[in-house]
Amino acid sequence: MDGDVRSIILDIEGTTTPVEFVYDVLFPHASEQSAVFLAQHWSDHGVQRDIAGLRDEHARDLATGLEPPAWEIAASPLEIMSIAAYVRWLISRDRKTTALKSLQGKIWRAGYEAGLLRAEIYDDVPPALDRWTRSGVQVGVFSSGSVLAQRLLFAHTTAGDLTVFLSNYFDTTIGSKFEVGSYRHISGALDEPAPAILFVSDVVAELDAAKTAGMKTTLCVRPGRLIDRGDHPAVATFDSICP
Repeated sequence: MDGDVRSIILDIEGTTTPVEFVYDVLFPHASEQSAVFLAQHWSDHGVQRDIAGLRDEHARDLATGLEPPAWEIAASPLEIMSIAAYVRWLISRDRKTTALKSLQGKIWRAGYEAGLLRAEIYDDVPPALDRWTRSGVQVGVFSSGSVLAQRLLFAHTTAGDLTVFLSNYFDTTIGSKFEVGSYRHISGALDEPAPAILFVSDVVAELDAAKTAGMKTTLCVRPGRLIDRGDHPAVATFDSICP
């Protein structure tokens, strides 16, 4: 890795964490628990804010000709069930909007705290985080999952609490991972010139956007993953990413 790199920003899904954990564990858990969680936390301000965002998204889906599950307008178990059905519909489509990701984070927090969830991390990730931070490089995360979901995942991994190694978390509130502007916002938030930041992801389109913003990039190709490598340097593990 270039010695001028002072910050590393990591993608999660397919980069630090197996895709299977996200799709086979986290998403099903949020789908299965959505109705119960909404019923238990209906009066929470943060949950109501998420519901308002989901209601707006539902209206947009209808306006664009999609056919989401009906949204029942009544503060009743029927409305809760209809919202939960819409949440499941969005999850099944891997929708990455802020309201959905925020609600998912809250559901996952309850799951982690209850001991129902434990995040899978690739074996090379913890030693790399330790190595980078000891060398003076600050490490952060940019994921479509909410900042809450990111913190929870790294706090409850199979390797223990890894949040001690992470300095910054970025989610879709700064923009899409496919937009150049998002990476410029990250550069500004870190108070670092873009060339001093390395972005690591398994998605070429994200790396393209980061590169256009001036960041250094590395494609992470985990075993079993078939990825078009584009024109980015590629690694199979974090072992070869050294300050």
